[in-house]
Parts: sequence; C-alpha cells; structure tokens
Amino acid sequence: MGNKRPCECEKEPPQPCEKCGQVPCVCKKKVKIKLKDGKEREIRHMIATSFWSADGKPISAEEFLQNLFGELPNFFKSEEELRTIWSNPMTRRILLEKLDEAGFGKRELNTLKKLIDAEKSDLFDVLEYVFNSDIKPITREERVAAARTTIFALLNEKQKEFIEFVLNKYIETGVEELDQEKLPILLTNKYQSLEDAKKILGDVANISSLFINFQKYLYEQKVA
Repeated sequence: MGNKRPCECEKEPPQPCEKCGQVPCVCKKKVKIKLKDGKEREIRHMIATSFWSADGKPISAEEFLQNLFGELPNFFKSEEELRTIWSNPMTRRILLEKLDEAGFGKRELNTLKKLIDAEKSDLFDVLEYVFNSDIKPITREERVAAARTTIFALLNEKQKEFIEFVLNKYIETGVEELDQEKLPILLTNKYQSLEDAKKILGDVANISSLFINFQKYLYEQKVA
C-alpha cells in the first residue's frame, strides 16, 4: 500500500464536526465582538450561523448582537429590573413577546445561546451577558443548586416533590418549562390528572401561587 514510515494508509480521514460540518472544526474557535459599551463579548466562530434582522434581511452574528444590545435598554434598564421581570412567568412572557416583535425571537435567542456556549443556561443569563459582559452565564443546574434551599424552606413535603419535578424539567429543557401555560401539562405528567394533582396540592389558586412564587427565589440571588 503506502511506503511512508510510519504507515498512514490505515488511518481514517478526520470526520467533519457534527456542529459546523468543517474539517478541522471551526465552531470551537472564539472571536471577540466589541459592543457599544466598549466591552467585548466572546462568541464561537460558526460559519454556518446566520441571523435575520427585524425587516427580514440576513445579518451576521455581530450585527445581531449589536442590534440586541442596542434594543435591550428599551425593555429593562438594569440587571435587577430584568431579574424582576424574569422572576414572574407572566411578565417574562410579555418580555419575550416584545423581544420577538423586535426581531429577537426564541429561535434567534437559542442560536445565540450556542454562540456564547450557554446551551445549558437560562435565556435570562444570555440576556444578562449581552446587557453586561461582566456577568457570565451559569448553567440551569447551577442556578437550581444555588436556590434549592431557599425555594424549599417554606414548602411542605408534597409541594417539595412537585417543585423538584418542575426544577428537573427546567434543568433538562429550559425556561419554557416555567411558563404558566405549561403548568397543566406538568401536573398531568406528575400526577396523571389535574384532579389527582388538586387532591395532593390543593385547589387551582394554591397550585398557581406555588408555581409562580418559587420562581422568584430561583432568580433572586446572583450565583458566583
């Protein structure tokens, strides 16, 4: 076969990266983008990634980030205001709808999560990082671990069991599991029926209050 020493003919050719499709992989390379606050945000260099502007034109990841950074102060003025909005499923949904209308929909924000290596983080962390680069994204699992004691402090055993179930879904899937519309599905998945859930956790008002209130503690404290 080959005459090289050592023999190369039995080596398999390198496979394209599953994410970027390139040989060698380029998606793990990092590039730094300086936003208008003068600070840099670090993102993965992904050739295949493209975004769309609000008027439907293709734009680069850098343009998308610059646009998002420029728009965020229209929705909240500080990290604390973002935290307050995000802590309640109703105000969080309104914020996400406004972002979508401004050209920053769920698909675009989830792509941004990949770009900043925050696929296991909450969208809250992504928005916070774009707003202020000093605050690095943490994983959803880290957020839950930091807040678990506070969340469980005033709950009874049956309530803890349900909220633990919800938190595990949140870690696995993301913040969409904490949407108010997801509550009936979560209850059915956990207790087989809404009637069975009410027998264990109380009436609809109590369950809804439980679901809304624990989220405040999930987001209230900053995680180092």
